[in-house]
Amino acid sequence: MDHRAFIASLDPAQKETLHIRSNAKGLRHLAGHIGILVLMAAYIAGQLPYWGLLLLPYGIVMVFLFTLAHECTHATPFANPRLNDLVGHLVSLPLLLPFTWFRYFHLAHHKWTNDPERDPEIAHHGRPQTWRSYLIYLSGWGYWAGNGAVIWGNAFGRVEAPYLPWRKHAAMHREARIMLVGYGLIALSFLFGDAALWLWIVPAMLGQPFLRLYLLAEHGLCPPVADMFENTRTTLTNRMLRSLAWNMPFHAEHHALPLVPFHALPDLHQQMSAHLKSVSNGYGEFSADYIRDLTP
Repeated sequence: MDHRAFIASLDPAQKETLHIRSNAKGLRHLAGHIGILVLMAAYIAGQLPYWGLLLLPYGIVMVFLFTLAHECTHATPFANPRLNDLVGHLVSLPLLLPFTWFRYFHLAHHKWTNDPERDPEIAHHGRPQTWRSYLIYLSGWGYWAGNGAVIWGNAFGRVEAPYLPWRKHAAMHREARIMLVGYGLIALSFLFGDAALWLWIVPAMLGQPFLRLYLLAEHGLCPPVADMFENTRTTLTNRMLRSLAWNMPFHAEHHALPLVPFHALPDLHQQMSAHLKSVSNGYGEFSADYIRDLTP
């Protein structure tokens, strides 16, 4: 059974229940994610004993806001559409991620998942196949440099990608310029102290390799076919990591029914698990499988 046949087999009432969004559930999860960040940020800012040891976990929790920004592109974490947009824009700022641009980039990824010619995540460059490209990928250099170039281009150049609708070009220009002003103000803050260095730049760089490993598992080693049960991987992992990633390790489930909110994905997984074709028992297993195929 492929993902289309599975969706057709769902009872309409069951399908409707899976798609119910909730402000309360979204806000509770958001409060937990932001609350952990605030507590660690306060400890680091106060330079309390061994505060440097918190930079890595703080950075990981920060960069995994990407999974929330991703969910907000689908307008699923909250029932209120404006709340999805507001949260999406705000959590994207420390990630150097222009949210409006990302929404349409990501929708194109869903439309052409794992198609080496049309999926914008891999079109014209693919995933790392050598140890050198793998290590560069893990460093996050491609992410930071690529997103910086997108922001600069959107601010002062032309928005040209075919998946970016012309009616949103003005919004993308405006968004990029606002982001550059914000980052400029952060740069000026270094005249008065190094808070931005320890509360944003260093932690984000330390955390990014862990996000890269997580994201590589979503479609890495999956074939370029149309079946979402095969071109997308579900990674079975612990509850803490699922929570940090807003249940996105259930990624085949998300791709099969992308409008199902994060809190319903575990239920969807229970119904779908017997039909999944790309599954890993943890990120360690996936990574071991991936590096086995790397060339020198």
